Amino acid sequence: MVDMTIESGPFAPTWESLRQFQCPEWFRDAKFGIWSHWGPQSVPMYGDWYARQMYVEGSDQYRYHLRKYGHPSKFGYKDVVQLWKAEKFDPDGLMALYVAAGARYFVAQAAHHDNFHNWNSTQHRWNAVNMGPQKDILQLWKDAAQAHGLPFGFSEHIGATFSWYVPNKGADKAGPYAGVPYDGNDPAYEDLYLPNRGAKGWEDGEWYTSNPWWHEKWYTYVKELIDNYQPDLLYSDGGVPFGDYGLHAIAHLYNSSARRHGGVNQAVYTQKDKNVDVLSVGVFDIERSQRPDIFPYVWQTDTSVGDWFYNVRDVYKTPKQVAEMLVDIVSKNGNLLLNIPQRPDGTLDDECTYLLERMAAWIKVNGEGIYGTRPWQVSGEGPASVIIEGFREDAVPWTIEDFRFTAKGQTVYAFQMKWPEGGKTVVRSLAQGRVGKVVDVTLLGAGPVPFTQTVRGLAVDLPEQKPCEYAQCLRVTLA
Repeated sequence: MVDMTIESGPFAPTWESLRQFQCPEWFRDAKFGIWSHWGPQSVPMYGDWYARQMYVEGSDQYRYHLRKYGHPSKFGYKDVVQLWKAEKFDPDGLMALYVAAGARYFVAQAAHHDNFHNWNSTQHRWNAVNMGPQKDILQLWKDAAQAHGLPFGFSEHIGATFSWYVPNKGADKAGPYAGVPYDGNDPAYEDLYLPNRGAKGWEDGEWYTSNPWWHEKWYTYVKELIDNYQPDLLYSDGGVPFGDYGLHAIAHLYNSSARRHGGVNQAVYTQKDKNVDVLSVGVFDIERSQRPDIFPYVWQTDTSVGDWFYNVRDVYKTPKQVAEMLVDIVSKNGNLLLNIPQRPDGTLDDECTYLLERMAAWIKVNGEGIYGTRPWQVSGEGPASVIIEGFREDAVPWTIEDFRFTAKGQTVYAFQMKWPEGGKTVVRSLAQGRVGKVVDVTLLGAGPVPFTQTVRGLAVDLPEQKPCEYAQCLRVTLA
């Protein structure tokens, strides 16, 4: 039996106790984090879920693997792992870019569904210190984050691994390798590929396996991570995993943080179950989508500039879309966690570097309306809105009537989502009678601007030149 002893402290490993969680102010103030969703699956530079899809006959990644590396009976994921060297990985240089771009926290991937650990794991030989890069990737990220003053977290995608990895036990049904077993059938590599022959797979609707052996493994891995890296944030790719094991892990995270912070928890646990009884034990995370309006709980959108792992076929989000997403999410009491895909050597391509540089220019002007703010009376006004439908992330066709609001005390920040060419704008939510008297209006990055407050709205005269490329912000001071 696995040792279930956890750090003593204010939280017990029960739903009732964990619902006492209060979101730390640092996370509420931070608003924007950068994520490194990076590991050996970046090696082929052919996108997410590679370690699984290379064993799915007929998939794009199977065909690519067959033609690039050879059949997965001869060259499997165990061999891909050895090609990951991270030879140009410069965590300090990357962190400087992320901080300049506006990141106020940083999250590294500890392990994806591929069952490869990016840390110095004592439980599992398939780790980045023992093979591949031969570096403790997680520790290097943590050192860089701390050197730049950022809270540090990591994501674990381990819970789904047992179900996700079932295809590596297969064989081709047709073609020159029909009937030849993939290397996932080799017992010499079962510790990587798992004893999951005949198990329900992800395609059968079993994201988290019912196998108790894997529940214990998950807990052992996550507890080691918490003990060794003392994170400010822990992200699970799904709901709270595996009953009591998940509850023990969360309580251990919070109590370990409380021990370091005078008895008060400063750590954040994020998970994806929207059931109100579950989301209240931490921060609700939404992958590639968001909330339609202000949510009473602090929440987080996690998304990527493109694919989750580096993909040469990618079409990236533009800096404009990322900035607009950030504004819209923050207006609704959310944070944005953004993945910047890294190449296998650890570097960024020119497009990602450009995006970060444009974000840096935008946040320099508008950061006052983002950091440390809270939702206002309404999140916004105007006809345009985000489409919430699965993982859909369309750029929004904003109009000059669309505003998003944040607030600090008596100051309201009104982000105009499309710049009006006529030199004038009206904010209807700041009309006389709907709010108190407006005593000052400043366009961030430009200075004070003339205004008139009437029962129809707050009319503002804008300068000829906009102070930044997109999502301009009016700072409105109320009496």
